[in-house]
Amino acid sequence: MKLLLHTCCAPCSVYCIENLRNEGIEPTIYWYNPNIHPYMEYKMRRDTLKEYVKQIKVEAIFEEEYGLREFTRNVINDIDNRCIKYCYKVRLEKTAKYAKENGYDTISTTLLVSPYQNQEGIKQIGEEAAKKYGLKFLYKDFKLGFRQGQQKARDLGLYMQKYCGCIFSEYIANDDHKSLKHITPNGYEYPKEPRLQVKRIENKDDYMEMFLEADPSENMIRKYLSDSDVYALKKNDEIICIAVILPISRKALELKNIVTKEKYRNKGYAKILLKSLCGNYKQRYDKMLVGTTENNIPFYVKQGFDKYEKTIKNFFIDNYDEEIKEGELVCTNMIYYSKDLQKR
Repeated sequence: MKLLLHTCCAPCSVYCIENLRNEGIEPTIYWYNPNIHPYMEYKMRRDTLKEYVKQIKVEAIFEEEYGLREFTRNVINDIDNRCIKYCYKVRLEKTAKYAKENGYDTISTTLLVSPYQNQEGIKQIGEEAAKKYGLKFLYKDFKLGFRQGQQKARDLGLYMQKYCGCIFSEYIANDDHKSLKHITPNGYEYPKEPRLQVKRIENKDDYMEMFLEADPSENMIRKYLSDSDVYALKKNDEIICIAVILPISRKALELKNIVTKEKYRNKGYAKILLKSLCGNYKQRYDKMLVGTTENNIPFYVKQGFDKYEKTIKNFFIDNYDEEIKEGELVCTNMIYYSKDLQKR
């Protein structure tokens, strides 16, 4: 195998390269990341990688393109789907083209190490790019070593970036809401927006229509609903987001369902509700789990669900009568992550 490994940064490459070398695969590093902005961030990540590859004596190729204009031109009309529709595609397409022209037979990417990225989307796009050029795409679940690699990167003193790469991810990373203030056993208020409140819901069945937007099986919902706590985020007198929490042991809970009304989505309300509930439940519980799809892992990791627990293979195939899709991707596996409620 002659592998060209697309590399987004030095910290993400640490575990990937070690893992490949342990299997007898010597990769060639390929830097092509025109979606990293601003320029000083681009330069810092590139230069850190250059120093790191010298230390570990791995061959590296650097394609220089600071593509701010091209990036914004291509994503401005669909910013929320920029990763799938542009960022992954442009980098893996370029990697595959270079690999074909320079005698490589296989490509892969260090993007696969990050739980913040859409792993199924990367795999699909990587396989399509490889096939186009008559190559193989090496898919490996590098994210199992994400924390290990990040810690080693810190120990080595590598520059550790604070966001994914583009100007929009930088904005999201810095858009930090103030925490909710606890006022009663069953309610909260948000100091920045006094009209926002979290209320406990008793008449659970009345909200089945909302629950079905996140979990399309009423039978599955009824299996956990009666034993769960249901909380809603209200703005004035309107419920805009709702969550279902199921105690699963003396010290652990599971987030079974969380959904925001369509007109209020992408405004941070799910984050507000989830943050308030974690603050409330930490008085009695140590851990909260969530089972999710590949697409939603980045959201939950950003909310502190950063410990991988397990994967239930073919969960959505075995438990649902109809195919479950998120955008163009078909959901298959249920992936569990957990949040330490006692962690500061």
